[in-house]
Amino acid sequence: SVKTDLRALNRNEDTVIWLGHSSYYMQVGGKRILVDPVFSENAAPLPLANQAFEGTNIYSAGDMPDIDYLLITHDHWDHLDYPTVLALKVKIAHIVCPLGVGSDFESWGFAAESIHEADWHTALNPEEGFFVHALPARHYSGRTLTRNKTLWAAFAIVTPERKIYISGDSGYGSHFLEAGKRFDGFDLAILDGGQYSENWRYVHMMPEDAARAAGDLRAKAVLPAHAGKFSIAYHAWDDPFIRLSEASREAGYRLLTPMIGEPVNLSDAAQTFAEWWTNVKP
Repeated sequence: SVKTDLRALNRNEDTVIWLGHSSYYMQVGGKRILVDPVFSENAAPLPLANQAFEGTNIYSAGDMPDIDYLLITHDHWDHLDYPTVLALKVKIAHIVCPLGVGSDFESWGFAAESIHEADWHTALNPEEGFFVHALPARHYSGRTLTRNKTLWAAFAIVTPERKIYISGDSGYGSHFLEAGKRFDGFDLAILDGGQYSENWRYVHMMPEDAARAAGDLRAKAVLPAHAGKFSIAYHAWDDPFIRLSEASREAGYRLLTPMIGEPVNLSDAAQTFAEWWTNVKP
């Protein structure tokens, strides 16, 4: 990992920074966006469960600038982290989440007017030239013993200059092809492609599924998600990067593999990243 000073970035430069697992900081269209932040040392309701790998949990709420839009794809512990969002509370202007997830934020003391719940196929257009579309995903929801009382979603962020797709957690399905057609492709797709099992293919993509989804989305570039920080499945930690790299070798998109904290410049179509996982020794 490398630690970029997020508060020193020019907010008018379109940038994406992977914060580990499925957490991303973005600057798009002059807006500061935070997706599924988890800054806790573990991604579970119990201590010592799903511990972050050493060297991966380098960011905290204190490192974040003021956030215009917090995007939450669903309410699982590794995407909606109570200590993290509570620490971010004074910095967040707006929250965008699927139906039902806003009740958590209300119970945690967030102002109701700052919470924007969305059903699939709906769009939030809070400012001219800036849209957040809630789109279908193939997953499930639930915290503790409660399951599927809230919705889960993918998001598309659309500005006059960019179209960015965020899958959240999702199995492969026809919704990727539908989104690719609806939006006529994407400049960047951030795709679930880690923490998988053959038994979970309906709710999480294998790396090869993510490569197929990227083609369906007509993505120009792809960022892997749901990997690199927590071990939730039984595969090796680096397996997602190895397999997605192999599946992407003859693809029509650029596979972007930054380290945690390494900026992706969305205006630089020639930017490349090293296969850093080959040099990490357990």
